[in-house]
Amino acid sequence: MMGDQPGKTFVFFPEGAFGPTNNCVGIGDVLRRRGHRVVFVIEESFKGTLEAKGFEERLMRLGPAPQGGASGAGSAGPDASRGDVPPQTEVEVPGQFWKDFIRDTAPVFRRSTLAQLEGFITPTWQALVDGARYVDARLTEIFDELTPDVIVEDNVVGFPAIAASGRPWVRIASCNPLELKDADLPPVFSGYAVDDRSGWREFQEEYRRRVGQMQEEFSEFCAENGAPRLPELEFIDESPWLNLYLYPAELDYQRSRALPATWHNLETCVRSTDSAWDPPSRDAGRLIYVSLGSLGSADVALMERLVDVLSRTAHRYVVSKGPQHDAYELAGNMVGAEFLPQTSILPHVDLVITHGGNNTTTECMYFGKPMIVLPIFWDQHDNAQRVHETSHGVHLPTYSFEENDLGAAIDGLLGDESLRHRMQAASKRLQARPGTRRAAELIEEVAAG
Repeated sequence: MMGDQPGKTFVFFPEGAFGPTNNCVGIGDVLRRRGHRVVFVIEESFKGTLEAKGFEERLMRLGPAPQGGASGAGSAGPDASRGDVPPQTEVEVPGQFWKDFIRDTAPVFRRSTLAQLEGFITPTWQALVDGARYVDARLTEIFDELTPDVIVEDNVVGFPAIAASGRPWVRIASCNPLELKDADLPPVFSGYAVDDRSGWREFQEEYRRRVGQMQEEFSEFCAENGAPRLPELEFIDESPWLNLYLYPAELDYQRSRALPATWHNLETCVRSTDSAWDPPSRDAGRLIYVSLGSLGSADVALMERLVDVLSRTAHRYVVSKGPQHDAYELAGNMVGAEFLPQTSILPHVDLVITHGGNNTTTECMYFGKPMIVLPIFWDQHDNAQRVHETSHGVHLPTYSFEENDLGAAIDGLLGDESLRHRMQAASKRLQARPGTRRAAELIEEVAAG
């Protein structure tokens, strides 16, 4: 433990999404090992998943329970839009709503990022602010019960109960750092290039038109419930105490103005709680990991095409099959399962084919693995563009890539010795400075006052 500081109570609130939860698990694990009490506030459908990792849980909902009695469905999170009432289920499954949503909403992701502002981004923000309104009273109850020394939230929307609690709190921004706006950088969610400003203004104006009034109403709700009003067009505020983001320096953006002193870049935040994994025999071909995330892999048609194309290559694959794992079969040169211990697999592979989620992107850099990025929604488009323009991988169009282009990208990245050396150097540097440990130290400093 840091100095002679006695054990503190830290409450982590990563809302109802897999990515932020995994990110917080890595930090929470370090704090727990340093003698602190760590409690996770999680959506009901995740019940037991954090206890299995040794943490306390407090449960909440982000919307009414659906008719039929299956608790936990209907959560809102930054991985997808909420849309209509989710299908009723007899057995509660973590994140089940989002799995169903991706299945039903996949056509939206074939549209441009500009068109997705209407069909995806706007309804997603609406779902998120609806969830924040719904859960506010429950969060107040939890904070009053636990009396935490610090509240840590990893969300894209603010929750008034956090600021209104009067307790120190920490914001983690675990999405692409374009979330932290700058006049010299492309608009978040656009996937636009840094060195080409064409389209920036159009995207920004359309974004304002779509979410401006919603944001103003949510800012008013925050003020009415004891939190400060939000900055213009922002759905979450900076913490007066501590703000963290994670993006390796090799990928990070050059800003026109420095972030405030409360901001710290962890670069990566790789958890060490995943189970061990034994790689298959390396008797033929290079080994490639394929993961489109817990939500992207729910698009069965996309996964079937990817399996078909990759089956005709000379390489071997480890595939994270995702929630629709029973709906399609892997080829003979593949192994996989619904869930895989990603951070235990990455050290053993030569290349990663990914959706470009921020966790996977930063973990690939941490383990020195080049990427082929097939983005689907949210900040995945921004990560895909950044990986491509910094020459740490290749961005391909997810729903219209040519078979020859994917094969050429695989072989080109595997054969690029210069890239391999650069990735190894980045990995060595990042592993020498674990973001989980740095985050824990900074959070402890907040608790110490």
